[in-house]
Amino acid sequence: MKSQFDLNVNGPIFTTQAALPYLKDGGRVINVSSVAATGAMAGAGVYSATKAALDALTRIWAAELGPRGVTVNGVAPGPVETDLMRSVVNPEFKKSMIERTPLGRIGLPADVADLVAFLASGDGRWVSGETIRVAGGMTR
Repeated sequence: MKSQFDLNVNGPIFTTQAALPYLKDGGRVINVSSVAATGAMAGAGVYSATKAALDALTRIWAAELGPRGVTVNGVAPGPVETDLMRSVVNPEFKKSMIERTPLGRIGLPADVADLVAFLASGDGRWVSGETIRVAGGMTR
């Protein structure tokens, strides 16, 4: 439990604090959350709580850093095809995730990266304090 909080909450806190002196006005902070922050997945209580805490920090930092023109947002991926997912998710669970996803597939890393790139770009300059789901329409 402590290691999950260290990674998903304390890690972003310490990283953001360390970056603040170097963060230029107009900069970007982008946190990686999860759809689990707002879902109710049995067995994922601690993980979900850490991501919900990160979502709260995203909103608070947006308010604190906004006067400097710094945007702070979160990206909340749903299931994404990664080596970790392939090694721990059984085929039945993967099938159920695909069935709950209106776009009918598991996400790809590029699907998440495209949203991060948008938020980091000048095109994302008016988006702040948001955690955006990138989950192919999966709602729970």
